[in-house]
Formats: sequence, C-alpha cells, structure tokens
Amino acid sequence: MSIMKWNRNNDFFPSILGEIFNDEVFDRISNKMSLPAVNLMESDSSYEIHLAAPGLKKEDFKISLENKVLTISSEKSTESEASEENFTRKEYSYNSFSRSFTLPENTDVERIEAKYDNGELRLNLPKKEKTTDRLIEVSVS
Repeated sequence: MSIMKWNRNNDFFPSILGEIFNDEVFDRISNKMSLPAVNLMESDSSYEIHLAAPGLKKEDFKISLENKVLTISSEKSTESEASEENFTRKEYSYNSFSRSFTLPENTDVERIEAKYDNGELRLNLPKKEKTTDRLIEVSVS
C-alpha cells in the first residue's frame, strides 16, 4: 500500500477540489501558504530581489547565506480561542515558505541589505567593484 499526497498540481487526480474551492479557501483549509511572488532585477551596480509577503512582520523572516545560496524563509503560527457558555473553540494556523537563490559570482555578499515595507521584502545585492587588469613589472634588486 502506498500513500499519495494530493496537491493541486498533481496530474493524476483532476482538480475537483480546485473547482469547488477557490485557491484562497483551499490554502486556508490546508494551512499552507503559497510561495510568494518574486521579481528579480539587475542594474549596472546591483541585483535586487523583491518578494511579495503581505501580512508578515520583519521579525517573521529568516534570511541566510551559505555557499553562495541565499535563502529567504518565514514561519508564522497563530492560535485563537473563543469561549462561550456551552463550548470552547480553538483555531490554529501554521504558514511557512522558503525560497532559495544561487547568487552570481560577482555579488558582494558582505554588503547585502534587506528592507521590509508595505508587504514587500526588498533585498539589495551589490555587485563587486570591477578590478582592472594590470601588468606588474618585476624589478631587479
């Protein structure tokens, strides 16, 4: 016996739930946050990553760099409880995502900056200063 985890992108099963529920409702039911949209830009002096993540706080992000791989992740859980005369209702929600990017060799990893404002995380990844090639002469002592 094998267990198959159903997801909306599985071609084996038709998207019956997708037809019944819209994506927003389905994501709430599955307690799963979809991957945030990302825009990547390049200028002469830097690369920029813009990640749409409304509803989060800057403290909710974890940004790490290991072996030229930049990983942006977030985990957020909420719990609410409502007590009435005859019942108590508890609701739990857990959302997370992780996006990883392999950085180009000319990225100056020591000067990477991140800013979160109005639901958008912006990372500025400066490029290393171009070094000019030069010929070094050997002198006689």
